[in-house]
Amino acid sequence: MNTSPEIIELDRLDSDCCRDWFFDQAFCLTCGLCSSACPVAGVDGFDPRMLVRLVSLGQSGATVASRWPWICTMCAKCEAVCPLGIAIPDIVRRVRGLRDRDAVPGIIHKGLTMAIKTGNNLGLPEEDFVFILEDVAAEIAEEPGFEDFKVPIDKPGANLMATVHNKLVNTHTEDLKHWWKIFHAAGEDWTVPVENWEGTNWGFFTGDDEGMRTLVGRVAANMERLQVNSLLWPE
Repeated sequence: MNTSPEIIELDRLDSDCCRDWFFDQAFCLTCGLCSSACPVAGVDGFDPRMLVRLVSLGQSGATVASRWPWICTMCAKCEAVCPLGIAIPDIVRRVRGLRDRDAVPGIIHKGLTMAIKTGNNLGLPEEDFVFILEDVAAEIAEEPGFEDFKVPIDKPGANLMATVHNKLVNTHTEDLKHWWKIFHAAGEDWTVPVENWEGTNWGFFTGDDEGMRTLVGRVAANMERLQVNSLLWPE
């Protein structure tokens, strides 16, 4: 952990607000069950128990400046075994949200920015998206038993709307076929939205609540626009 004088000073500034945000972390027993259940504990010294203790002691600056919150997969195994039910993934999200957006590691903030701007994390134009979906559908239609298969894009009044993970139209198009074959075999009345189709909410993963609400709102707006009854959000 980085404990430079500048970060320690930031800790003092943040201590009061953290008491409001992480109201339950003070009940931590330091039993270590969270760390024993964590699949990434030990990576760069990451320790969920220590992260919780740092936050409870008002050391938010140290956690914000460290790599620890971004190592966490937010799988919630820690919360599941915590005897007091401390919402450690929520703590991680709050800490991530304090990081300056330009300093968010990797590409996840750029993906969020692109999704808000274009409706998907790839910035994929609508005509390219439709081409990929129809190309995959044509491959399915070549298989026995699926000769009449077509992908229902933007179908009004469908029973089910399915969002699409960005990688499924980028590097894993084969994975689209599994859901679609199940829908076809079950006689499901389903559709895929043509706009704002992205199913990966990087606003959630970056701790950007405003961005998260925007993307969730777009999914809801698509359901209302198409008058769909149910949502399948695989991500």
